[in-house]
Amino acid sequence: MLRPLSLGRSARLLLSSLHSARTLNPSPTSDLLRPLSSSSSAAGGSGPSDAELRKYAGYFVLLLGCGVATYYSFPLPPDAKHKKAQIFRYAPLPDDLHAVSNWSGTHEVHTRVFLQPESLADLEAAVQDAHDKRQRIRPVGSGLSPNGIGLTRAGMVNLSLMDKVLEVDRQAKTVRVQAGIRVSQLVDALKEHELTLQNFASIREQQIGGIVQVGAHGTGARLPPIDEQVISMKLVTPAKGTIELSREKDPDLFYLARCGLGSLGVVAEVTLQCVERHELVEHTFVSNVNEIKKNHKKWLADNKHVKYLWIPYTDTVVVVQCNPLSKWKTPKFKSKYGKDEALQHVRDLYCDSLKKYRVEVGKDELDIDQLSFTELRDKLLALDPLNKDHVIKINQAEAEYWRKSEGYRIGWSDEILGFDCGGQQWVSEICFPAGTLPKPSMKDLDYIEDLMQLIQSEKIPAPAPIEQRWTAHSKSLMSPASSSGQDDIFSWVGIIMYLPTMDARQRKEITEEFFSYRHLAQTRLWDEYSAYEHWAKIEVR
Repeated sequence: MLRPLSLGRSARLLLSSLHSARTLNPSPTSDLLRPLSSSSSAAGGSGPSDAELRKYAGYFVLLLGCGVATYYSFPLPPDAKHKKAQIFRYAPLPDDLHAVSNWSGTHEVHTRVFLQPESLADLEAAVQDAHDKRQRIRPVGSGLSPNGIGLTRAGMVNLSLMDKVLEVDRQAKTVRVQAGIRVSQLVDALKEHELTLQNFASIREQQIGGIVQVGAHGTGARLPPIDEQVISMKLVTPAKGTIELSREKDPDLFYLARCGLGSLGVVAEVTLQCVERHELVEHTFVSNVNEIKKNHKKWLADNKHVKYLWIPYTDTVVVVQCNPLSKWKTPKFKSKYGKDEALQHVRDLYCDSLKKYRVEVGKDELDIDQLSFTELRDKLLALDPLNKDHVIKINQAEAEYWRKSEGYRIGWSDEILGFDCGGQQWVSEICFPAGTLPKPSMKDLDYIEDLMQLIQSEKIPAPAPIEQRWTAHSKSLMSPASSSGQDDIFSWVGIIMYLPTMDARQRKEITEEFFSYRHLAQTRLWDEYSAYEHWAKIEVR
């Protein structure tokens, strides 16, 4: 600390300088420096009074004290005790602070509470402890959701260590599992029992608890969302302890909790209805809007699984149909083009784009011949992701890729129904009613037509694909496809923008463009089609 005499001299020198500047350089702003006390006027310019000196000295000491307090209270590491404070530097994270992010890197939180129970007893104790302390915790799964639905700074509980298959009933075709088991793990475990799940989402890394609680889905107008496969569940609640729910015991609470976002408690165990393990024949071909309109009702009714991949700024629609192998007599498995031929157009565009943007490929980068289609698309988009003309060229190259990828393939259902979604991305997916299976309303195709017109009129740099799928209804009250109509069908449509770079500025620009894209769709279309957004894709901004 400064000695009183030094402080007094410093204050006097400061006030003398201000007084001299005011006398030699009068200006309107100098009035702001004039003391309000009458003793100053009485002094006749002879110098500041003792009262003024004490006041300004007090200000100076207060300012100095605040600086010293800030310096010594700033949380620096132990080895920085004698270092000077540096402005605009973040304090280091404590050792007990967990950084948790979702797969796309779009959301990240830091928390001191990240629980990973290994048993039901551990989970019950964790929930009870949080309840007693009035501390909030949220169940978090594999972190695959683009919106990071399970992430919260207050605290999280993750069931990845509770991943066991508890019981398989081969005759009833049911399986009871801990909620932390991943879909891929469960499917592998069911193989020896010749069973599998009825339907799948595009990827297999979700935890069972998460995929059920957010109302995830596959595709197939006769097949409901995945929560409908749940026939009973064990829920660990804060106030009521562990409760068992089923369609028979308490149907109202069961249908509410089955797709409950973890809001009623933490799902600990789930019993799922399975089906016989089976092979599918996948038929992929390219169509257009007119052909789709002619055949849409028939394709929905005739195919167990069907989806459309719409490619903006082109007339190309990729149709993917999947059916049990027994339904096909002599499927033509051989494609007209090989894998390299299908990818060649995309590789050529990549090489041309590198020259156009004057980008040199480093020696440590993979040869383009080793890259998959989605990897090539990411690299192309990274060059200029928000340039509409550049995106259109990429979409056209994608359309050509699919034309040369037409054909059939055969495999187990869990392999065939998977889909390479590409790298990190923003996604918004909605669900809306599309009539009944006997009488589709065709509003699903009207929506796509309106969306494509919106993209073109607003000049949105929209990449492909816009994925459209269908499901039957769900009895879960919070499912976006919730309905009591036995034959009701729902269409699910997802728009996308990729995050093909780790450059913070570029990712921020893509994020802003995506939310503008989503906002336009929301304000112009969603209400008209009675659309609800997928729980795992809703963004609150």
